[in-house]
This record gives sequence, C-alpha cells and structure tokens, in this order.
Amino acid sequence: MTISFLDLKATYTELQPELDAAIKRVLNSGWYVLGGEVEAFEHEYANYCESKYCVSVANGLDALHLALLALGVGVGDEVIVPSNTYIATWLAVSQCGATPIPVEPDAATYNIDPACIEAALTPRTKVVLPVHLYGQPCDMDAILAVARKHGLKVLEDGAQAHGAKYKGKRLGAHGDIVAWSFYPGKNLGAFGDGGAITTDDAELAERIRVLRNYGSRFKYVNDVRGFNSRLDPIQAAVMRVKLKVLDEWNLRRAAIANRYKKELSSLGLTIPFVPQWAEPAWHLFVIQHPQRDALQKALGEAGIGTLIHYPIPPHLQQAYADAGYVNGQFPLAEQFANHCLSLPIGPHLDEASASAVIAACNKLA
Repeated sequence: MTISFLDLKATYTELQPELDAAIKRVLNSGWYVLGGEVEAFEHEYANYCESKYCVSVANGLDALHLALLALGVGVGDEVIVPSNTYIATWLAVSQCGATPIPVEPDAATYNIDPACIEAALTPRTKVVLPVHLYGQPCDMDAILAVARKHGLKVLEDGAQAHGAKYKGKRLGAHGDIVAWSFYPGKNLGAFGDGGAITTDDAELAERIRVLRNYGSRFKYVNDVRGFNSRLDPIQAAVMRVKLKVLDEWNLRRAAIANRYKKELSSLGLTIPFVPQWAEPAWHLFVIQHPQRDALQKALGEAGIGTLIHYPIPPHLQQAYADAGYVNGQFPLAEQFANHCLSLPIGPHLDEASASAVIAACNKLA
C-alpha cells in the first residue's frame, strides 16, 4: 500500500464536471485578467470569511507584501514575526525594506507566543504578523491586546487556515488585514498560484486594489508605483467551485485528525494540542518525535509519504545569514525544525489509509 502525503489530483476528479464547466465559462468569456469572475470570487470569499472586503492578488507572498505596504511599512521599520514559520512571512517584510523581528512560539500550539511579543517591541516596530500555522488559529485576543496597547497594526498570515475559527468566528478580520495563499496544496487551493487579502477596512482594501494593478485605478493613470499582482479569472472560477465544498472537505480533515489524536498511542510521539477556543482547519497534522528523521525514513519504506514543515527555521536560512543569527538563538523553533513531522491528511485520504498510517506510526515510533 502506498499512501501519498496529499492527493492533489483527487481535488479535481471529485469536482470534475463543475470545474470543467467553470473553466469553459471563462474561456468562452473572452476576459482573462481580473473582471467579473474575479469580482464574484472576491465577494463570495469575503462573505465566507465574515469580512467586508476581499482583494485577490497573484499569490500568498504578494498578499503579505502588499498588505504590509498598505499598512505603511517601509525602510527602517520592524515587523514582529514568528521564529517558527515558512520563510514567506519573513520575505514579505524584507521586500518592504523592513526588518523581521522573530518571536518564539508557544511550546504547545507552535504559534507565536503572545506573552513574548512585548519584549521584542522597539520604537521602530510597526506591525505584528502572527501566522495561523498548520491551520490552527493564534490567540488573537492576546495578540491584539499587546498590539493595541502599543498602537501597532496586526496583519494575520492565514495561508494555512482557510475556514478555521477563533472563539466561534471564522478567521478573516480579527486583525487589521488577513493575507491568504491559494497555492494548490492549501485547504482552498487554485490550480496554479493565487492569493488574497480580507479586511473590514475599506481604505486598506482600496490601497491594495490599487497596488496590485500597477498603482492604477483607471487604465493608463497611475497614482502610485504599484505592482502587477492580479488573480486570473480561471483560478477565480476554480476556487468558486471549491469554496462551496471547503467546509465539507475541512470536516473530512478534522475526522482524520480526531482519529490520529485518539489512536496514535506511541509514547514517543507528541500529538498536536488544540486550545478550547480554537477550531483548526487541519491543513497539516504535525507530530514531534525525538528521532524524527529515522521515523520518516521508516514510514517512507512502509509506503507512507510524510513532509517536514519546516526543516530549517528562517533565522538559520542562508537568505538571512547577514542578520547574524546563530544556532541556539531561538531554541523552540530549532527544536520543531528537528523534531516535527507532518502525517498524511487531506479531504481524500480514506479510512483504510488513515488506519495504515496509525498502525505504522504506533509500530515504528
């Protein structure tokens, strides 16, 4: 039995008639950049996220970058980021000419620890950028309390958390802006790249709408130095179809996660902790094991695909060598990089495959 980490093709085959019709509709429209299909998706995704506005862009990194620019982040500013995250969070800050300031995660949830944020603030801090990592919401009330106390804006990175809820409210507008990625492997994934922001702030939404389109509100009239970062109508049409099944597919992920939590019994494994107020989207199911690499190798030999999110924390990447960080400076992020392993989870992982993953982990861990 071979079990892939994620079956992307199945996300097409389950919805093939609807997806084929949606793509054909765009091809027959003669309109291939922005336009009505993109606007319809933005309206539907804003409603889903319980936010007033959605502005789509070309990808998740652009969503973060343009959101930071809209918040006024520039050269010399500092932005609070998690030490434990995908490097895109840091890159977006660097693209603005600002400096990412890492803060360690909470040991139980993997998300940025709100209690550690205040000590990292300086007069140059402009934004706090929490990441809802692995699909689990951050403790937004605690983060917002620190940010508001110091007059800071909050940009949430929701790239892994489509459909997750914090204290009963769907992620989408707890902070000032939320940045989304629609990379194909996400819970809501395009068949290519895509991204968006959601917000309740009309002015911020308008700034990003202008920035994504060469800095232009009207053709050949450019108000600011903008970018070309536009979602194409084919991806919008695909996601309009997939948005209708997002909750159902997230429930399938949750059912697998619940089985993993109940049935993974090896004492060597650390299982995800979910606070009472969190309803994760279960983008990833991440365990820890002290001999992670050996376990991954054994699972691979048993036909089970796994991934590591992420093997090198941003502060130790060559891309940030000039910042002067050294091993041991962010011990929790480094521990997670050495011990974490993501098990197969997705809307098309069947019960027999989940059982096989559980049996293999309990035998090999």
